[in-house]
Amino acid sequence: MHGSSNKPPSDHFDGRVFFDPDGVPPKALRDVLRWQLGGNRKRAVWPKWVPSQHADTPPARVDGNKARLSFVGHASWLIQTAGRNILVDPVWSKRVSPFAFAGPKRRNDPGIAFEALPDIDTVLVSHGHYDHLDIVTLSRLAKRFSPRVITPLGNDLTMRRADPDIRAEAFDWHQRVELADGVAVTLVPTRHWSARGLFDRNQCLWASFVIETPAGKIYAVGDSGYGEGKHFREVGRMHGPLRLALLPIGAYEPRWFMKDQHMNPSDAVMALADCGAAQALAHHHGTFRLTDEAIDAPAIALGEALDQANIPHERFVALKPGQVVEI
Repeated sequence: MHGSSNKPPSDHFDGRVFFDPDGVPPKALRDVLRWQLGGNRKRAVWPKWVPSQHADTPPARVDGNKARLSFVGHASWLIQTAGRNILVDPVWSKRVSPFAFAGPKRRNDPGIAFEALPDIDTVLVSHGHYDHLDIVTLSRLAKRFSPRVITPLGNDLTMRRADPDIRAEAFDWHQRVELADGVAVTLVPTRHWSARGLFDRNQCLWASFVIETPAGKIYAVGDSGYGEGKHFREVGRMHGPLRLALLPIGAYEPRWFMKDQHMNPSDAVMALADCGAAQALAHHHGTFRLTDEAIDAPAIALGEALDQANIPHERFVALKPGQVVEI
């Protein structure tokens, strides 16, 4: 049991596994096999390597009431604000998989070379899937910077079992953690699930993050389905106004399999409207092929969804790894 056994039952923990009272359980193994092995599967071919034209060398610190966000790739971000350096779901590995020799492989370099990282104070890890919780990267960060690692319940044990030097601290939904003067993070519910293997499904919790900064609140969504949009409206109601939302737009085909756990671009545009953020940046696209859509499909579909919703393109931008936004 991944650390959940000593937690009393709650509205999202039944004494054995976590669940989302406003969500749906993850698909059964037979559905996974139907998707992977089905005769009518249409899987777009991705190029072997698609380099980004951008590479970022971040400053040592960003002070004052600014925030600087650098897109590392997939779901990984560096957020610099109030003299603090925060990484979200950091993955510098070549693959996101339990195996070093198989599984989804990077199609471009991280937007920041690992050697170019400034001193990292805090790492936020949203959940246990391999494309978000990467032990190899967390170990490298622990060895070099020894940052605090903030994660939902149970994922701390996954990390510490693999490497006792990872300074993991686990929290429940709605818990707020002070990171520095003027900087804090609150874990918020998100429509997803968690597993590292075949037999540990939902034994660890998953979450998104609301990060308080002097530049305003940043809503960092790791993985989430849209559902009826309730999670996004709740975050807007409880934590608004939000200056910026980091929203996933990729890994969504086929819809019958993916829609409960991953948003497509039109879902993400509705999520932006629901949470009320002033601006959004897209992620979860263009680096690891996890699902069936083409490598550029999410960014193209995002533009179409914004047009349909009459939202200017600059309000919701899909960056390439290495690109930077300052607020």
